[in-house]
Amino acid sequence: MRTLIQRLLSSSIIPLLCLQSTLLWAGTQEDDAFEFDDFPLEEPVDHPSWFKHSFLDLQEDLQEAIEQDKQGIIVYFGQRRCAYCKMLMQVNFGLSDITAYTRSHFDIIPIDIWGIDELTDLKGETLTEREYAIRENTNFTPSLIFYGREGHEALRLRGYYPPYKFRAALEYVADGHYLKESFPDYLARGDEGQVFEPGDLNEEDYFIPPPHNLDRTRFKGERPLVVFFEQGECHACDILHGQPLRDPAINQLFRKFDNVQLDIYAESPVITPGGQQTTAKAWAQDLGLFYTPSLIFFDEEGKEVMRVDSVVRFYRLRNVINYITGRGYLSQPSYQDWRIENLSN
Repeated sequence: MRTLIQRLLSSSIIPLLCLQSTLLWAGTQEDDAFEFDDFPLEEPVDHPSWFKHSFLDLQEDLQEAIEQDKQGIIVYFGQRRCAYCKMLMQVNFGLSDITAYTRSHFDIIPIDIWGIDELTDLKGETLTEREYAIRENTNFTPSLIFYGREGHEALRLRGYYPPYKFRAALEYVADGHYLKESFPDYLARGDEGQVFEPGDLNEEDYFIPPPHNLDRTRFKGERPLVVFFEQGECHACDILHGQPLRDPAINQLFRKFDNVQLDIYAESPVITPGGQQTTAKAWAQDLGLFYTPSLIFFDEEGKEVMRVDSVVRFYRLRNVINYITGRGYLSQPSYQDWRIENLSN
């Protein structure tokens, strides 16, 4: 199987000007992007000074970006003690090519997900920063919503992504690919013409073996369901299985679920919780997944409750599992509000 770097360098997605920083990330910063303490920070993190000092009128912000010949705006949802936000600021924006490319093509509008300042959205509706964050279902910080020049959402990133994936997201929007294809399809084009041998997936003793009939429309499940979408030769998957899933508390919490693992690129048959006959690959495409590992959580009736489809460490993963197993979503649909009620971050 080709290494990640070989795949990136052979792909049209990563231009030559990015080779130096791509190699830097792959070498010295790879572990930085996946291995960090995600407990709430003792010292608050600040966003870079080059983020826009906005009056929180997104219509005006977009117009100003267009006048500066930029491709749109990025609304950044963050919080001061978020370890994942710190990773975005220090690791991703610590790379000069990512910072330069972002500043050249976008204005970034920072939003405090707990903020009380009034904001006017792109449709002219006025609401507080916190109300806006809840409405946009920004379960995890950092979350970024990209808006193109026409004022429509072009891409949404919920959570922290390593530099190579973040760079691809920037280029996907800046080059206008969002107007004609999905982000997963855009990423897949980078692998066109490449032949990949299937890699072995990490195994857990609580994974239910195939065949995978996950239909919950006829008979309600006895426990909630979590589907792990993974792939072979996946460094982030190795980290998930080698670290968070080895934590005794997290390991025991997952045993309260029905757990299923699927290869995101496999043609293996599966019946979804909604009763649809499909394949693992087609289902992943329908779900819009573009990152592995992605964990999709369903309730006993087969309704998706939430997903974790970005980098995740111990603290966040424990909170999500407790939210699901404790059925916190029944009384508090907003995961952010549930965390405050339960003194979580």
